[in-house]
Amino acid sequence: MPEEIVIDRRFNGPPGTANGGYACGLLARLIDGPAAVTLRRPPPLGVPLAIERRAGGIVVVRSAEGVVAEAEPARFDAELPDPVTPEQAEAASASYIWFEGHPFPGCFVCGPGRAVGDGLRVFPGPVPGRNVVAAPFVADDAALGDQNGVLRPEIVWAALDCPSGVAVYTAEAMTGVALLGRLEANLIGPLRVGERYVAVGWHVRTEGRKAFAGSALFTDVGELRAVAQATWIRLA
Repeated sequence: MPEEIVIDRRFNGPPGTANGGYACGLLARLIDGPAAVTLRRPPPLGVPLAIERRAGGIVVVRSAEGVVAEAEPARFDAELPDPVTPEQAEAASASYIWFEGHPFPGCFVCGPGRAVGDGLRVFPGPVPGRNVVAAPFVADDAALGDQNGVLRPEIVWAALDCPSGVAVYTAEAMTGVALLGRLEANLIGPLRVGERYVAVGWHVRTEGRKAFAGSALFTDVGELRAVAQATWIRLA
């Protein structure tokens, strides 16, 4: 039978479509090692998406409307900022720019409209004296992990998504509504259900309608667990 995936409606970003990082993470599971996923259209929720495997390890996902995303092996070296302490992240999160006026308040990752235990509720705010945003990150729903309590890869990808976008807007590097266009990530070590981590995001540069940013997840003691590079595209 042809391969397919279905994105559960819980994992939305904008209304009616998937959180970009979560969708990218589902595709990345089909790639061996670090992956890069390009989103061609907003990933739909609750419908079968056909998987097509191509030469070179490339994976294409299609809906009835056309190509949704393409995934491929990635090789990248991200320039990382110094870790942020849990105390700094907690203080920074209090200044999250979208506690009010969030463009998508129901976003699974950064939406303040999601209940505790439902969404991830990652609310990155600016760290004083540094060009990064940061927030605590705890996924305390056992359903988000495997039988050993390790967070599923797509949850980690989701947590890497929004901090980069928030960093772009906090830096005032983009106006209007933007959506994730591409995400490259390297999952370096396991993250566990119920354990506290620090999510960090930073703006790299902006070129026209595109903004480039990075994100990372650290342990409480500053050990890197995952890193990503993102491209955000402002809607015309």
